[in-house]
Amino acid sequence: MLPNYNTIFEEVKQPLANLDEWEHDVLERYPDPAAIAKDKTTEEFRNYKAPARDGVKEFYRLNHKYQTYEFVVAKKETFLAFNKKEMPVWSAFDFLNELVDDSDPDTDLDQMQHLLQTSEAIRNDGHPDWMVLVGLIHDMGKVLCLFGEPQWAVVGDTFPVGCAFSDKIVYSEFFNNNPDFTNEKYNTKYGVYAPNCGLKNVHMSWGHDEYVYHMMKDYIPEEGLYMLRYHSFYAQHREKAYNHLMDEHDHKMFKWVDLFNPYDLYSKNPHQKSWEELKPYYQQLVAKYLPLTFKF
Repeated sequence: MLPNYNTIFEEVKQPLANLDEWEHDVLERYPDPAAIAKDKTTEEFRNYKAPARDGVKEFYRLNHKYQTYEFVVAKKETFLAFNKKEMPVWSAFDFLNELVDDSDPDTDLDQMQHLLQTSEAIRNDGHPDWMVLVGLIHDMGKVLCLFGEPQWAVVGDTFPVGCAFSDKIVYSEFFNNNPDFTNEKYNTKYGVYAPNCGLKNVHMSWGHDEYVYHMMKDYIPEEGLYMLRYHSFYAQHREKAYNHLMDEHDHKMFKWVDLFNPYDLYSKNPHQKSWEELKPYYQQLVAKYLPLTFKF
């Protein structure tokens, strides 16, 4: 029997100061290599004994406690029916534009500006236009906030459920409170999966990555879909903790995930062109690949 998730959501709805605080924590864990050389040694990063933000620690306590196999399956059944709302894709961008990150000391840019900086950096480096589109839409799954989803079920490092949790996942000690941690069905190395079964057969923790992947899977190339689905799967593309579940095709595709990740994390540009200047290009790009409206 599934737990009452409405009760779960009431435990703590806002562990972070705002939705993007997790992303800035990721930057501290995985900084630009130039920043490592300039400011800190690699050993100084991933210091979770004294985290800079208490909200991040509370976020992961909730995330790791409640992201169970059954929870993920239930969320997929609920949200992947895409029957909550229908709206133009630009309306989704308008909503994201309201998610201003007040915690970032370096910029007061809203979500749309972050997406534009990511996509513009990709475009400036001459990558295919579908990859530019991925940069623009990679956080669109945060529209889950429209439907009352708590932060720990929208953002956060992602990981497989249904098998043992890797100690390479941030704050892995919080998995001790997850029911799957002591469930013999789920707590072995392979759990419900077979060796090298391929990530297509693996349930990932629920959040904006998984949601936007399913939203876009009929519209963009597979390389881009891997970028969308696994851009927060740091335990694998940074730590290589789940090679035992990946097949040869996954390893081939993860080269694209590795290519995309720096654009997401390190593309801040104080001299970004305005949306009015960029609008004609991106309207054409979106029209080339995506329908006018989406069901959410």
